Amino acid sequence: MEQNLLFNILDQVDSTNNYAMAKIHEELALHGMAWFSTNQTAGKGQRGKIWETNPGDNIALSIAIKPNRLFFESAFRFNAFIALICREFIENTVGQNVSIKWPNDLWIGDRKAVGLLIENKYRGNSWNWSVAGIGINVNQLVFSAHAKQATSIRQITGKIFDPEILARQLHQKILSAIENVNSTQLNDIIIEYNRFLYKKGEQVLLIHDNIVQLKTTIVAVNELGQLVTKDTIERSFNFGEVSWIIDAARNE
Repeated sequence: MEQNLLFNILDQVDSTNNYAMAKIHEELALHGMAWFSTNQTAGKGQRGKIWETNPGDNIALSIAIKPNRLFFESAFRFNAFIALICREFIENTVGQNVSIKWPNDLWIGDRKAVGLLIENKYRGNSWNWSVAGIGINVNQLVFSAHAKQATSIRQITGKIFDPEILARQLHQKILSAIENVNSTQLNDIIIEYNRFLYKKGEQVLLIHDNIVQLKTTIVAVNELGQLVTKDTIERSFNFGEVSWIIDAARNE
């Protein structure tokens, strides 16, 4: 493992999020400390899914963060804040519009390029730490049958990128944004999140409770982080209550 101040390089790791959480548990983490690897063997996705990645091609990055007190009233605002920072970074990198697919994936068109997994650590009722896990498809060209909607920065731009350089740039961008966040920005986070919400205003097909197929229109994501949709009635869903049907072959 190479160490350079707050940015640590792991040659191989099961999960950068697990590694970061272990360092927090051992009281060896500092605010802003990051762990990066291009060879993550058991990456974690949302709802316990595995984040698949080719060794050497992509970014697995986890950042230990002491949440700013401005976020204490809404953990979802913190999630949305990180998603917005990453969205802007990816959009600037690929030169194309990037949207946020609720709750925290980043999509370019109808293809997934980035997965975010934010895990929080509490001591009693006190929110002490967050680990922002970021998986970015950088140079990978071939994806498994389980990742039909996946894309990479290289596929979009036709250019090969250095994953470590991109990870360092994103790390600095996130730390700077957290350091400089203010109450005015805080009030605009949900508005901005909804401005870039995937399929907003469009009719989609969702699966509710793993059984019922629901044709409904995406309205917004509210302050609680619930997905709001409308069909015959207005509905709101907590994370994990619905999954997306992007095509007939695959649920997201």
